[in-house]
Parts: sequence; C-alpha cells; structure tokens
Amino acid sequence: MKQIQVLIAIVTGFFYALALPLHAEVPAKQLFGAETKGSKQRPAPLGSYAKGCVAGAVALPETGPTWQAMRLSRNRNWGHPDTIDFIQDLSRFAAKQPGWEGLYVGDISQPRGGPMLSGHRSHQIGLDADIWMLPPERLNLSRKERESISSISLRRAKGAYVNNNWSAQHHAVLRAAAKDKRVARIFVFPGAKVRMCNDETGDRRWLRKIRPWWGHHYHFHVRLACPRGAKGCVDQAMPPKGDGCAEAEQWVRNILNPPPPQPRDPNAPRPKPRREARLSDLPAQCAHVLRSE
Repeated sequence: MKQIQVLIAIVTGFFYALALPLHAEVPAKQLFGAETKGSKQRPAPLGSYAKGCVAGAVALPETGPTWQAMRLSRNRNWGHPDTIDFIQDLSRFAAKQPGWEGLYVGDISQPRGGPMLSGHRSHQIGLDADIWMLPPERLNLSRKERESISSISLRRAKGAYVNNNWSAQHHAVLRAAAKDKRVARIFVFPGAKVRMCNDETGDRRWLRKIRPWWGHHYHFHVRLACPRGAKGCVDQAMPPKGDGCAEAEQWVRNILNPPPPQPRDPNAPRPKPRREARLSDLPAQCAHVLRSE
C-alpha cells in the first residue's frame, strides 16, 4: 500500500510539473501546503482572505528582538511584507508594556498562501496574523519549546466575560493594533470586546475595528486591509459605523441566554457537504504563483 501511495505521489507531481490538468481535482490545500518557500515574484495578495494566494511572500524571522514565531513545524510564518512589518512594529510596542517582552506570533500564512492543510479558512493572502494572548516572559524559546508551550485563555462563561488573565496590557496592545492604519479589523471573543468598551475612557473610534467572533480567546486575529495599489486583492467590507459595543453586548446576551434553535423545515433539501477548494476556484494568478520559482 505504501509503495502505491508513493507511486501516486510521484505521478501526480510529474503531471503537475508539466502543468497538465491532472491536478485539477487535487484539493488546493495539498498543492499550497506542499510549498516550502515563497515565490520569486513581486509581493501581491491575490483574491480574498478566504479564497486566494500570495505572491512574493516573505518569512517573519523565527526570532527577533521583540518577537518569536511559534509552531515552526507548520511553516506558517510567511506573509505579505506589510504584514511582517506590522507584526514587528506591534511587537516593539508590546515590549514596552509591563511584564511583556514582546509578542508570540502564531499562524500568518503558508509560503504561497492558499488554503491550509488544517485549521483556518482565511489566512490565504498573507494579510492575516494570529497573535498569542500569552505575554512573553522570554524570547529565547527553543524550536522544541515552541511546539509544546501553549497560549492562555482569557475567556470566562464561554466567552461572555474575560477571566483573571485579562490585563490592561492586553487592552493596550489591542488598541495599538486597531489604531494602526494598515489594519482592517481584529477578531476577539465577545467578552473581551465588551470589556474594552467598558474600560476605554479616551478616543473610542478604534473600537470599530474590534470585532466579536467565536473562539479567539487564546489569540487575537489581525486582518490587514489590501495594500494601496494591490489590484488583485479583494477587501472585506468595512465594519458597520460606530464603536460596535452594542453589537458585542448582544453577542454576550446570546451566550448567556441562547435563543431557541430555529426549527428545521422538513421539506428543505439536506445541505450538501462543502467541497474542498481546487486551484480552479482561486484567482487565475494563483496557478502562476505555484509554478513560479
């Protein structure tokens, strides 16, 4: 059986290298997940956050003066240069906070973006980054330690509230990230958004970018806007006007008192299972990204 699998992999790789249509049925996540380096192209995010790829991605150095990339075995510390610059800038701000040496950085993107082998549906165009909630006490973790250490959760009551791990430093780091003009939105669990709404006494405009979403209590997810002039990049719609605090409060109410489930229409057709994305589902430029050196 193993010999057959190896033979199939060799034949598939041969036809893919010739750009023949055999790979048309191969899930795109396998094609992009197999790439180990960025393409030698001009940096460009192509497509949308959950359906695209990235040309000319660069790697966040595994360790810097104010950051460390985590889970190196995933090889997901690649992104558009703007994303890498943003992370380094935010890490320098974080390093000025009491008790923080900088940032632990989770998944950014694969070397050429695209659908991931596991986990995220987004993070495909090099403009998303996960920042751990764990305040780094040291930045000399070994590769082995970075595989075994875990972040901390900040949620209580299924995300309705923050727990005792929440700090003023988390608020400050999230506020600094949201105020950055490159950032389009930041995803955190609902209780964190409500807490920031209640604690903020100054300019509240940045709160508009903080969006409640399920999970996101071990890390917060930063999404950058498409860089100026990136014609192949599709921006997400802007968040609704206002600070979004009332919306977050409604999320919390729904967590504490879940609305009754909607009855299923017995005559409605059963939903079809989601098909794995293929290369043909992505922007046409993504085939060139894969073929590039």
